[in-house]
Amino acid sequence: MRKVVSRDGTTIAYEKAGDGPPIVLLNGAFRDHTIFESLVPELAPHCTAYVYDRRGRGESGDAPAYAVEREIEDLVAVIDEAGGEAVVFAGSCGANLAIEAALAGAPITKLGLHEPFYRVGDNPKPPAGFMDTLRAMVEDGRRGEAAEYFLTEMMWLDPEMIANWRRTPLWATNEANAHTLLYDTAICGDFEVPARRLASLRTPALVVNSENTGDWLRAAARETAAALPNGWGMQLPGSWHRIEMDILGRVLAGFATT
Repeated sequence: MRKVVSRDGTTIAYEKAGDGPPIVLLNGAFRDHTIFESLVPELAPHCTAYVYDRRGRGESGDAPAYAVEREIEDLVAVIDEAGGEAVVFAGSCGANLAIEAALAGAPITKLGLHEPFYRVGDNPKPPAGFMDTLRAMVEDGRRGEAAEYFLTEMMWLDPEMIANWRRTPLWATNEANAHTLLYDTAICGDFEVPARRLASLRTPALVVNSENTGDWLRAAARETAAALPNGWGMQLPGSWHRIEMDILGRVLAGFATT
């Protein structure tokens, strides 16, 4: 992978593919750049896709202390590699991070968001002390427990779904990246859609959700789109928290190139 150095000296690993206007892809909880392996080929004929490992994951470095501002600087460093400005597409907690980056003035020309992690209406937030409990599990080396706790209290997966996930090869990555769940929790802040702050954001924004996603994710996507002055929502074919990649690729290519 290629490397770029972020403002605090942390090395961020990235890959690029394709030809055309730049689009930076930003992953959410647990995963690294490989989550976009099926999406990049859909984009490459139309855009230059940049995918990177967020700090603490994959081939990227990390720092002793975490701050959301450092992750924004990481994203800006990749955008600089892409020519100084770019479309950004981000999902899950990564969508929350992309929103914070845009609000902080990152050079994002258009913003694509997939089901950000906000809580709307009667949808409950993670329990009090969630971050402290998660941190204790990580510090004690109970990475599997930390991953399960996050999936249960943050994403509302039932025990059967988690047990099925544990049996897949992907679970090893979940445990390896369990410490970064603290980062993703910090990014989510108070879990409220920041409607007042979004009212000043003029960046064109597309907020997508899948037709078969969870009710709380659908509600978060719709309220985020409604809060953005130049935002609009779109529902696409897919399953829980996942959109069919060929369709998503066509939508994003059109969004990035028009």
